[in-house]
Amino acid sequence: MQAEARAARLKLMAFDIDGVMTDGRLYFTEDGKEFKAFNTLDGHGLKQLQKAGITLAIITGRSSGAVAARAANLGIPHLYQGVENKRECLERLLQTLQLPWEAAGYMGDDVVDLPVMLACGFCAAPANSHAAVLQRAHQVSQRRGGEGAVREICDFILAAQGQLDAALAPYLQAPAAPQP
Repeated sequence: MQAEARAARLKLMAFDIDGVMTDGRLYFTEDGKEFKAFNTLDGHGLKQLQKAGITLAIITGRSSGAVAARAANLGIPHLYQGVENKRECLERLLQTLQLPWEAAGYMGDDVVDLPVMLACGFCAAPANSHAAVLQRAHQVSQRRGGEGAVREICDFILAAQGQLDAALAPYLQAPAAPQP
């Protein structure tokens, strides 16, 4: 089945953080506090998915206050941090939401993401993902993790569901001419 057909069925899209929403580097201050940088293009794409009726989730192996703050900032309702088995975590969420695996997608970048990616109806990866992930992803972004890869996949999903034009329309309207 083509990636577009798979993405057209999505009701839930989940994302990893490190290497997907970030560039994968871990930043620590001298006193050991961790911080992360997120891409605003990705954030807007995630909001557009939500407006289109797709439920969002973050499932990540690490725990970070920065991730919790970003999820809250974007209104992402399902945040799971410190997860060892991402597939089991998503399976529980699907049961709660009463959705089949075919309606779920996941974007990951490393081999630890493969079990959940391969269970989903649609899976995506940033361009700089591990080779085993790139070989198995239904859609690979041209951009690297943390550099707009998530936005690219969000736009792909919106296009597959016939909603990209409507999502872009408010930004493409010409402003009214000034009155003399």
